[in-house]
Amino acid sequence: MTDGARERLARAQAELLTALLAGGPSPGGFDERLLRVEARSLLAKRRGIVAMLAPEAVDALADRFRPLFDEYALAHPRVAGSRAREDAAAFTAWARDRGALPPVKPKRWWRRTAS
Repeated sequence: MTDGARERLARAQAELLTALLAGGPSPGGFDERLLRVEARSLLAKRRGIVAMLAPEAVDALADRFRPLFDEYALAHPRVAGSRAREDAAAFTAWARDRGALPPVKPKRWWRRTAS
């Protein structure tokens, strides 16, 4: 494969991933309707994994979880090599920064003095 062909392939793959994971436009040669179906499926899968890993956030957000997670996911596509637990933690931090979740209360540690 020539360098030019490799670069074209890399651009096409990046366009496809952007369409599937970040709400980007459908690249040429693909059925837009089918791409949207697959994009929704991948988003639902990601949302479900985060819901399993952060059930306390789902409970606290209730009906707001889905729209907030979808907004987060489209703005923050997963990065190659990232882990699901990191994604769940990043979502909860994002939701806290927006005021959708209460801030984490710091744990209090103290030392008892001997009497």
